Amino acid sequence: MVGGIGFGVCLSFIALLVVGTYSAAAGLGSAAGNAVGLAKGAVPSLYQPLVQKWGAYCPSLNPAMLAAQLYSESGWKPTAVSPVNAQGIAQFMPATWATHGIDGNGDGKRDIWDPADAIPSAASYDCELAKYVKDVPGDASDNMLAAYNAGAYAVIKYGGIPPYSETQGYVKTIRSLEKSFAAPVGRVQPSQQAAGAIYYAQQKLGTPYLWGGEGTAEQGGRFDCSGLTQAAYQSVGITLPRVANDQYNAGPHPARGELLPGDLVFFSTDLGNSRAIHHVGLYVGGGYMINAPYTGAVIRFDKIDAPDYFGATRVTKDGAAALPTPTPGA
Repeated sequence: MVGGIGFGVCLSFIALLVVGTYSAAAGLGSAAGNAVGLAKGAVPSLYQPLVQKWGAYCPSLNPAMLAAQLYSESGWKPTAVSPVNAQGIAQFMPATWATHGIDGNGDGKRDIWDPADAIPSAASYDCELAKYVKDVPGDASDNMLAAYNAGAYAVIKYGGIPPYSETQGYVKTIRSLEKSFAAPVGRVQPSQQAAGAIYYAQQKLGTPYLWGGEGTAEQGGRFDCSGLTQAAYQSVGITLPRVANDQYNAGPHPARGELLPGDLVFFSTDLGNSRAIHHVGLYVGGGYMINAPYTGAVIRFDKIDAPDYFGATRVTKDGAAALPTPTPGA
């Protein structure tokens, strides 16, 4: 027996589920509209009220978009300092802060290190830029983000997103990340890479767990939980971060009742905070996942039913590509 069900039975069971992944896709609609709610736990609970409130500061902004910017800038670290001295959770340059920082919490101070000031200031600055480019043709939010990266003058000059690769990449990155922070308002589109990722993980069943394992020859082809999911999606051309809690932001988040084979399923010590995720597995259907559970165990099938079940991510290539450079770690 492996993970509570017969090994041979499981392989047949999973094969049927993988074949069904694409037929199931036919019955699912795409996510509708530009969602303004926040996905469960995507924003640390300490900052969620701020992001939800200030993300609605103007029509060109929404909470998920603001969350995407903050995550991309600092990874939710209020003490972050960049190589060019951008500071705080919103990564303001001191000169920009001096002009655009606001007293978001009304305590009489404008503190670049205080998220209660920095998050409102980021929203306020976005919306100020949106006013500058409001008459430019095209998507108002795209133009706002382009102005954030390249300046409002460049957006006005070119009549939309400037032909700068950095700016075009920035807009695409934030709009892709936005989908991973938004609470879906409809069913999430199936992953076209799911079957290949599951096939890869199936080949590793029975392999001993190794903390920090990435499946290298030096490691005897062994994995830990996020190493396995990273390798499974790498096999189909999608590069995921190394750490489980960063993998959570690699796509939109289907509800528990909408899981499909290939979704990543996550477990957390804090059900209100994706940064506290400690385990990830690859969902295969029927309430089961393939996962590398812990030292002394082997890669196996396990049920996803557990008190620390956090949620799921349907990995997309754009979503994974939009993630910040991963922080080294297990």
